[in-house]
Amino acid sequence: MTIRAAAAVSAIYDALVGVLMLAGRPLLAGLFGVPLPQPPIFADLDGVFLLAVAAGYLIPYREPDSRGGRLYLWVMGPLLKGTGALTFVLDFVFRQSPRSFLLFAVSDGALALLTLWALTSSAAPGQSDTRRS
Repeated sequence: MTIRAAAAVSAIYDALVGVLMLAGRPLLAGLFGVPLPQPPIFADLDGVFLLAVAAGYLIPYREPDSRGGRLYLWVMGPLLKGTGALTFVLDFVFRQSPRSFLLFAVSDGALALLTLWALTSSAAPGQSDTRRS
């Protein structure tokens, strides 16, 4: 997976979930078998956050070899999505959150690993790529 592909997939994922948090909350709640969040501002803020994260992926998508683009992917991929996946699993184990929430653990975990793969399999700016094809 390339850095640009990791950025594109992550941006689409976060944008879709962000839009659903803002405009499709009843659909999401029904799919996951949970009540609507109260107060709604919590879901609204989550949606705004996800749309901002999705917009940030334009940096590594447009400039995949830039320091800023790579840093954004490290923070939002392995760090944020990896920690998010772990948090979903721990919440399921210790607070009995719905089993359906494990879908987010799987998707966030997969994106964290794909982003990690993209970052570690490409040479950082200013470094020569000594890998053999």
